[in-house]
Amino acid sequence: MISKFLKILPVFCFFGAVCAQNPIVPNKGLNDPHIHVFNDTAYVYASHDKSINNNKFVMEDWWVWSSPDLVSWTQRSVLNPKDTYIGKEFSRCWATDVAQKGDKYYWYFSEGNEQTGVVVGDSPVGPWTDPIGAPFLSSDLTPTHEYDISILEDNGEHYVFFGVWDYYVAKLSEDMISLAESPKKVIINNPRGPYNIDGENNKMPTDDKPFVHKHNGKFYLSWGCFYAVSDNLYGPYDYVDSVIKEKSFAEGYESPTWPNGFLQGRHGSFFEWHNQSYFAYCDISQTGNRWFRDTFISYVHYKENGEISPIRVDGVGVGQYDADQGYIEAEDYFMASNVCKKENTKGGFSVIASKNKNYITYPNIDHLSSKKKITFEFWSQTNTAIEVREDHPNGRILAICEFDFNNTKAFKNKSFNIATLSDHQNLCMVFKSSAMNHLKINRFKFEQ
Repeated sequence: MISKFLKILPVFCFFGAVCAQNPIVPNKGLNDPHIHVFNDTAYVYASHDKSINNNKFVMEDWWVWSSPDLVSWTQRSVLNPKDTYIGKEFSRCWATDVAQKGDKYYWYFSEGNEQTGVVVGDSPVGPWTDPIGAPFLSSDLTPTHEYDISILEDNGEHYVFFGVWDYYVAKLSEDMISLAESPKKVIINNPRGPYNIDGENNKMPTDDKPFVHKHNGKFYLSWGCFYAVSDNLYGPYDYVDSVIKEKSFAEGYESPTWPNGFLQGRHGSFFEWHNQSYFAYCDISQTGNRWFRDTFISYVHYKENGEISPIRVDGVGVGQYDADQGYIEAEDYFMASNVCKKENTKGGFSVIASKNKNYITYPNIDHLSSKKKITFEFWSQTNTAIEVREDHPNGRILAICEFDFNNTKAFKNKSFNIATLSDHQNLCMVFKSSAMNHLKINRFKFEQ
């Protein structure tokens, strides 16, 4: 069991690897990220802007990078258009997505904004071969353009979504390289988008780059940072909101941005790993060039009504933490077992243990060597405790934090001495059985 947790030990960067915060792979032009988890490793399937000097979109190949922890990323695969049915050098290698069926991996790629191809491999990183020698989705298939694909697996079946302004969906055949049905138009009620903030632009109501994911039984259709929800993957979908707001940005990450503002160009994907949810998306705040994009990842938290709370856009990113930046929100964990997030009276989220053998982990916490105390903001319905341990639930005990019953139903703060820490530390918080359904941790911080 212990080996399961060894993947969150301190990360060191070797040749070919990039350790980053946000952006996850800086100064490389990694964009249009679709992240999938295979065999407990995260893989990003992405487009690639060629140069910081680009003055238009120049994208000459497709990339696969992988990470064990969303912090350290290693380039694993490059797909050149000449090795597909395109058969030549090509500068419009647009967005991609991937699916696994059996022991095969199918990587779908956009031929500019016109068609979609597919290659197949025996591993998440290939090597790749083109099984058709022709487009998987040809440009005359529907009234929209057949590009910017998203693949959804639901109950063992796979579906492809694609298009711009109007989206289409079709079930895939068992071979994963053909359609089992004619594409159907996806209806979105009351859509908004970066070119349609007020709902009056019927010609460009949404955007390109649709993506679909499923959470808690509902289907979420997103286009950039905008999203709609349905009980049926075919729709209709009801527009809800954007996950990025003006309040989302940390200082230094709000600009520069696209001509239509910070809501434009946020192409990406939603994914889940270790009971945590994320949004990976494009950003140009650090490059200053709309044709040389970076990839950011932010935590995603769902409200009880199914809506997505606005994300935070910053340089810390995910899977790592900075003890010098004040409070760490408890819901921003990297791994959780039998712990869930709950909305709280402060307008955010807290974590609460729901079953026995419950814990949460926070790896890669920096600037801890000078810290002597840990302070929790909590609310408890009983006298209980948690153990702060090193690395994993069976690691060295660093502190035992005892919380007292609070009958005011308001969050309280309490500080505890903690054992000597290294400057870069992985921490795990283990809930006592008495804490189950009684203790809510809102956030915590480290102090000298």
